[in-house]
Amino acid sequence: MPEPLGPDSLTWKYLGDWRGLLAALWAGSMQNMHPGLGAGVEQHSRFFEERWQRLFRSLYPISGVVYDGPRARRTALEVRGYHDRIKGVDAQGRQYHALDPDTYYWAHSTFFVSTILIAERFAGGIGEAEKRQLFDEHVQWYRMYGMSMRPVPDSWEDFQRYWKHMCAEVLEDNKATRDVLDIAGIARPPFLPWLPDPVWRPLGALIARNFVWFTIGLYDREIRDLLGFTWTQRDARRHRRACRAVNAVFKLVPHDRRYHPRARAGWRRARGAAGADAGPVDTPRRNLPPLSERGKPEHYVPDRSDRP
Repeated sequence: MPEPLGPDSLTWKYLGDWRGLLAALWAGSMQNMHPGLGAGVEQHSRFFEERWQRLFRSLYPISGVVYDGPRARRTALEVRGYHDRIKGVDAQGRQYHALDPDTYYWAHSTFFVSTILIAERFAGGIGEAEKRQLFDEHVQWYRMYGMSMRPVPDSWEDFQRYWKHMCAEVLEDNKATRDVLDIAGIARPPFLPWLPDPVWRPLGALIARNFVWFTIGLYDREIRDLLGFTWTQRDARRHRRACRAVNAVFKLVPHDRRYHPRARAGWRRARGAAGADAGPVDTPRRNLPPLSERGKPEHYVPDRSDRP
């Protein structure tokens, strides 16, 4: 039985940090550039109909594979189960399945690289030794899913070669990627129901423009070239200043408040502030999919009847 990561890991330190939302558009677009994953999103996902809800809903089970302690294995198998029926044939006649080991590991690898981005760009920086530790931890984390370990690189050096190969030779500029990056008309977030639409529309457009620019700064050069984005030295300087500002602000935030609720619950349990047998924190009802979708196995819809 694989062992879940614990509070002594660097993954615990970085994965559930709210700063990870700054890499959310990066992660979504990087995942969708994989041919099989992009096809699955195009043909099966309702992400574009409920962007905010899907984003905040997904954070709970994904982070639970790391922070759920003795329940982490169960959470991992639930997450894997959401992908059972996502399969088909893409527009070029290629068969795909979300549980193909190469496809599934690619999605996981973007979550791993997200931890490096959070640490390196938004949290003051890390060295090679810490990146190696995060690599080893991401392997332990991936074992929780019970998937084939064949696609997993053997070392941090091998992973860097794998990542460059994927960026330069495998990933594609496709519709699912462009749709993820098209957030100009994104709906008002469900956690701001009091904000009038006439106020949100110009504010949302401004946020969208700057968020896409910020995401471009997180891409590898090969990805910027693939998607046709330019990035100047001035852009790079502005991006570094923005990242330093994020780090400065978060230094003022209390430890627990830096973390997503599922991660925060893990920290509380680890230090004894919550019972070891306390059930996982589930997404609020405002993030649930529409009623017509809740019976489908592709969706995380928590059954609160078995929670304390």
